Amino acid sequence: MNPDESCIVRHFNQYYPLSAEDKALLFRLEDSATTVKAGFPLWEERDRAHEFCTLKRGWAFSYRELENGTRQILDIYLPGDIVGLREFAFSQRLAGVQMIEDGEVCFFPHRHLVDIFRQSFTLTSILFAIASRQQVMLTERLVNLARRNARQKLAHFLLEMCQRIKQTHGNGCESFRLPLSQEILADLLGLSPVHVSRTFTALNDDGLIFRERYRVTIPDLEALKHEAGFDDRYLIENMRPLFDGSPT
Repeated sequence: MNPDESCIVRHFNQYYPLSAEDKALLFRLEDSATTVKAGFPLWEERDRAHEFCTLKRGWAFSYRELENGTRQILDIYLPGDIVGLREFAFSQRLAGVQMIEDGEVCFFPHRHLVDIFRQSFTLTSILFAIASRQQVMLTERLVNLARRNARQKLAHFLLEMCQRIKQTHGNGCESFRLPLSQEILADLLGLSPVHVSRTFTALNDDGLIFRERYRVTIPDLEALKHEAGFDDRYLIENMRPLFDGSPT
């Protein structure tokens, strides 16, 4: 496999242009992929935290199980994402991670990340940027859950996914695949599956979002951004000021 075709290389390259040596280091993180099925748990809460993983193919989500038997989904992971960064300093898993669809996952121990720290300033800086971005995304999701209505919640999340897919694949995102069930969306947005369905219908009736099975089409991005109060600053991936000395 050519490193330039790697999902993780494309992901990191969004932050800063990578050298051939940096691409080779990242390519090692997608070596020896394990095939996994939809619903497969990559790990569960309180499991030993001694490794990360990269998603080579397929989507996944992280979650917390609550005392009343419900769950809160925290993150959605796309191909190219590194999963488990937040637990680098912990001995136990703070959240479970489960595959949404069939895919390929590459597990690597924490010491491989230390090797990257030793060998590449660029990749180390990008990893810190990714960790910071994941934290900011959780903050935005907290605001979304607590302060927006159902229409805004769903519209905001779809715009976030649109932007993330665009950054990873380099294409427009007016129409994109969203392999998430209404149950997953409900557990992510703090709604019921019925409320998710009704909200999709209302947005469809207003011409803001069209959904056909697992494909979402956004005919007017600016109109949907206005509906959601969407500001994409928290999704900006650009490390150039850090490297070229220009003011931030």
